[in-house]
Amino acid sequence: MANFLVTAAALSLAGIAIAACNTPQERAVGGGALGAAGGALVGQAIGGDTGSTVAGAVIGGLAGAMIGAGTAPGQCRYHRYDSRGRPMYDASGRPVTYEAPCQ
Repeated sequence: MANFLVTAAALSLAGIAIAACNTPQERAVGGGALGAAGGALVGQAIGGDTGSTVAGAVIGGLAGAMIGAGTAPGQCRYHRYDSRGRPMYDASGRPVTYEAPCQ
């Protein structure tokens, strides 16, 4: 039980470190690593043998990579304002917007 708690604590710290990753590639790698570790633990707990551990690591790694890449912040749409802080509109009355990385 003590070994499980140490492993769980290490995974929690790894999750906190991975949370700072921003690009989809960084988040995919971090999510894959965290998913593989978690999947290996679950596979070992359920199956109790090496095959279950490896299968859990593979499934967890793939799922973690997909989730990590899918949750990366992307582009956000912002409204453009004039020098007085008023929203700008085009000739048809639609707000003028631009896209930039999310803040």
